[in-house]
Amino acid sequence: MTNPLTDRQRQVLDLIERHIRTTGVPPTRAEIADALGFRSANAAEDHLRALARRGAIELTRGRSRGIRLIALAGASADGASTRAGLDSAALDLPAIGRVAAGSPILAAEHVEDRYPIGPDLFHPRADYLLRVRGSSMRDAG
Repeated sequence: MTNPLTDRQRQVLDLIERHIRTTGVPPTRAEIADALGFRSANAAEDHLRALARRGAIELTRGRSRGIRLIALAGASADGASTRAGLDSAALDLPAIGRVAAGSPILAAEHVEDRYPIGPDLFHPRADYLLRVRGSSMRDAG
């Protein structure tokens, strides 16, 4: 990212990082607006688009939580990298529940643990990890 972020953009990016770290999913536009005192979700959308233009995040159209942090994208006003809790070599991915391999089981959405994962391990980059129980998919790919 070549241009430093404005103070408000930094606040939005920090909020997104905190929300993902604590819940395992990005916030909705309405949650961003509520947390930062915007009058509408449209104001949050404007800030998200500015962050996307600066290369700090990627947006997915048509998804309320379609926000993806770009690895090591955070930069403070002075240009220094400030991604909270991450070093330059690892992504901090949440392990979210368990999924069944075979018979369906209910998987509650919650973060069980976090694992530092090298950024080059998955292509495209992973957003979360799942613990698989069962063996019906063993050797499937």
